[in-house]
Order: sequence, then C-alpha cells, then structure tokens
Amino acid sequence: MALVPALDLRPAHNDTGIPHAPANIEAEQALLGAVLYDNAAFERLGDFLQARHFYEPFHQRLFQAIETHVRKGQLAEPILLADQFSRDPAFEELGGVRYLADLVDRAPPASNAADYSRVIYDLALKRDLIRIGGDIAATAQAPDEERSARDQIEAAEQQLYTLAETGGTSQGFVSFAEALHGAVTMAAEAHSREGGLAGISTGLIDLDQKIGGLHKSDLLILAARPSMGKTSLACNIAFDIARHYAWEPQPDGTKKTVSGGVVAFFSLEMSAEQLAMRLLAEVSGVSGDRLRKGEIDAVEFGKLRDAALEIQEAPIYIDATGGITLAKLTARARRLKRLHGLDAIFVDYLQLVTGGDGKSDNRVQEVSMITQGLKALAKELAVPVIALSQLSRQVENREDKRPQLSDLRESGSIEQDADMVMFIYREEYYLSRAEPREGTPEHLTWQEQMDQVAGVADVIIGKQRHGPIGTVRLSFNSDLTKFGNLARDSRYEQR
Repeated sequence: MALVPALDLRPAHNDTGIPHAPANIEAEQALLGAVLYDNAAFERLGDFLQARHFYEPFHQRLFQAIETHVRKGQLAEPILLADQFSRDPAFEELGGVRYLADLVDRAPPASNAADYSRVIYDLALKRDLIRIGGDIAATAQAPDEERSARDQIEAAEQQLYTLAETGGTSQGFVSFAEALHGAVTMAAEAHSREGGLAGISTGLIDLDQKIGGLHKSDLLILAARPSMGKTSLACNIAFDIARHYAWEPQPDGTKKTVSGGVVAFFSLEMSAEQLAMRLLAEVSGVSGDRLRKGEIDAVEFGKLRDAALEIQEAPIYIDATGGITLAKLTARARRLKRLHGLDAIFVDYLQLVTGGDGKSDNRVQEVSMITQGLKALAKELAVPVIALSQLSRQVENREDKRPQLSDLRESGSIEQDADMVMFIYREEYYLSRAEPREGTPEHLTWQEQMDQVAGVADVIIGKQRHGPIGTVRLSFNSDLTKFGNLARDSRYEQR
C-alpha cells in the first residue's frame, strides 16, 4: 500500500475553489516513521508538539498511541500498535499494518525528528490562524449590538495570545494522568530548588516558609489600612523576583524561567518615577525622604548611582495608567508575556481598577467582577497575580486593630476568589499615635511597649487555600520603606 500522498503546499484550490489548508503529510509520515523506528526519538520532539497538530486524523490517533506507549515505558512498534487500531476504518483503508511498516521502512534518521516536529507544529499554527481570521471576519460582519468593536478586539487578542502560547485556542479536558504528571514535575522542581520552594521566592525567608512562595495561577490579596506598607512590601517582593531572573532556552525557541521572573507592576496610585524612587532608596540604603528633598551628600549620591546601575536591568515593567479597566489590564499583560515573557503581576491597588468604560451603580458587584477577572488572568497566563486592597474604616473603631477577612473593603467575592489573603499590621503605627505626656508613668510604660514593637511588622495570612493560616513577623525600615527578615527564634504565631 502506497503512502498517503503529500498535500501540495503551493496556493491551490479544491473543487469548490477554496484553498487547501496548509499541511505537509510527508513530514507527518517521516516523523511518525522515525519515532516508530526509534522510540528514543520521541524525547527529542519537545513538549510543544501534540497529537492535535497533525493534519491527517489517523496520524493524530497514531501519534497519541505512540506517546501513550512511550510514556508508560512500553515499546511502540507496528505489530503492537496494529492490534490497537484493528477496528479503526481509516487504518484499514490506509493498508493496516502494512502502512505502519512502510512508515518504518521509509523513516529518515532519528536525528531529524525535531526538524519535522517544528514543521508540523508551524503548519498547525497557520491552520489555526486561518480559522481565527475567519471567525474574526464573521464576527465583525454579524450584527451584534451587545458586543462593541472594542470587545471583539479583546476577544480576538485573547484567541491570538492563546494560540501564540499553546498552539490552540482551547485546552479542553486533560486526563488525570496529565494533571498528575504536572503535579509530580512541580514537586520535583521544588525539591531541586534551593530552599525547596514550589513557587517563586518573595525574598523573605520566613514568609516563603509559610506560604511556599508565589504559585502560578494563584490570586493573592495583600490588604492593609493606609500607611501600613502595602506598596512597599509589593515593591520589595517584585524587585527581588526581577533581580533574580534567569532563564534557559527551550527546543521551540522560547525561554523557560529557572529563577526569579519578569514582573508587570500596574501602579494605579503612584507614578513610575515614584516607584523607582522607592526601589532606589531600598537598594542604596539612602532615606527616601532625603532623596525627595535632595538632602544627600556626595557619598550618598555615589550609593545612589551604584544602586541605579544594579537595578536598571531588572525586568520590571511598570504601567502607571490611573483608573485602568480590567480589559486593558488583561490585554497589556497578555501583550507583555508575548513580547518579553511574564512571571508575576502586581496590581496596586484593586479598588482603583474599573470594570469597564461605563460606571457601575453597584461597586461591590463591580469589584467582584474584577477579582474574578484577575483570577481568570492568573490561570490563563499561569502566573501569580498579587492585588493590593484597602481595608474598611471599621478597623479603626475596634480596640484590637488587627485586620480580619471581614474588613476587606467592598469585599463581594474578594475572599471567595482569592487563593490567599494576607494583611499587614504594624502595632508601632498605632502606638506612636497614642503617646502619653512625657514624664508620666504612662509614658514610661508606653516607651517600653514602643521598644518592643519598633521596626516590626506582622504579615497575617488570613486565608491560604493550599496551606495553614498564621502570622509571620518581618522587620520594617520606614526610612527605606523596606521589609526584611526578622532575626529571632520564634518567628511564627499559629492562630
């Protein structure tokens, strides 16, 4: 039985005048033959090639069968596979076991398998591009008063982004075996990584030990009252991630992050220059207040220059658009990942994001929609999203001002959608505003209490979907707006 003839890749038309979809049947046959001849060639293909990338339907099923055998450590060869396809009409039509034997007989060297896989993958992407282009044209021409052109652009961009990342617009169901393989891989990477973290390190040892780092696809809420240090802690973590960024090339030409990461920082309250000033103060050790006032000497200016040289290459991308909509934030995050890669997203802060171009009469419902959108973005891009949030004033009306989940402003589904909720609490802030008159016994007691809490901040984990709740104590330098590791024996307080 002769092999299936290859499709002509030149612009050609079938009987209906419609151009053929781009495909290369000979490349598919060559790849399948090489893998059947030498199963070890399968490991050279890379993870990007999947059965759905083959054009010929039977080739899709054959590749899937080969993959299943190889993953199980079983031999994948014509005689063994023929029994699996004994009731497949396409298999019989092609010639049965003779077709598989012909694939092996005409197989190219196994060393060429990776080249054929890239050809097949590229043509599959082109077919998806043609399909998406047709969908875009049909949607734009169809009368739809509910969806604006901007909404259609966002939907098209999402399809194109997903195609650029995965080669398909929908992943659909995955088998439990695939999910289990991913979980084991994650655990193995955590075991091999220094410190044993499953996620991205925050740079704060005690916090990492409590939460296991920042995990892909998670939505983390960092909440506090004003002046507690939300932005400072977010900046500290974001910069530590960026400064430790390292990557290694993959067979398909992409980059795989092996340490740290590329960071997107959406600053809706502060300008990019103000954020940069905070980082300069943190790294240089020069007071941010002195920097803003220009009260620095030559030695401090030298430290400032050295710090600028150290951090200028850190892959932090700042978007300081005030009142940005969720749709624009999502589109810009997708674009950044496509162009430069992306490993973590920070949003400062949640209540300043808007749900759309129009104003909503129900702010609680709008915030709920935003948190759901951020969670969906975290899953889509497979990165942690850290969203800062304000707390309601009811905290100030309690004697115990330690934050609780019920204190989240316009909470709606914030608590429900978040994988983790962390609060920042600094007793020093409240105690410093209750100073008694000097010279009184109360002042002496107050001073003793201040000495105990000065420079200390509590990060309260109020919710953690994948681990325990509790409190982590950190150091805090208000001059440098810098959080750090606190050197003490008892670092954790279980609640």
